[in-house]
Amino acid sequence: MMSPTDVRLIDNPMQPLGCRGCTASVLVRKSNWQQTSIQWNETAQAACRERALSSRGESSTVQFPGCETLAESIRSASLEGTIDVINRDVPES
Repeated sequence: MMSPTDVRLIDNPMQPLGCRGCTASVLVRKSNWQQTSIQWNETAQAACRERALSSRGESSTVQFPGCETLAESIRSASLEGTIDVINRDVPES
């Protein structure tokens, strides 16, 4: 028996968004106010100021906790309607 095809990204694809603090441009999909998917590429990783600061002098295997400036950019874009929030039923508190 075949598993059903996951069509979430077909029905609601990731959207490009530039960080308001640097030149990083990522793909974003906001399912609801609590869940966000972010797809980084090599160019965005190299451009992110917070990523560069967090890895100074550390091994490349250290996990990056996330870019607060990008998170705020996504939040603002979601509130402005630039990025779709698929399930807007529960507003952000």
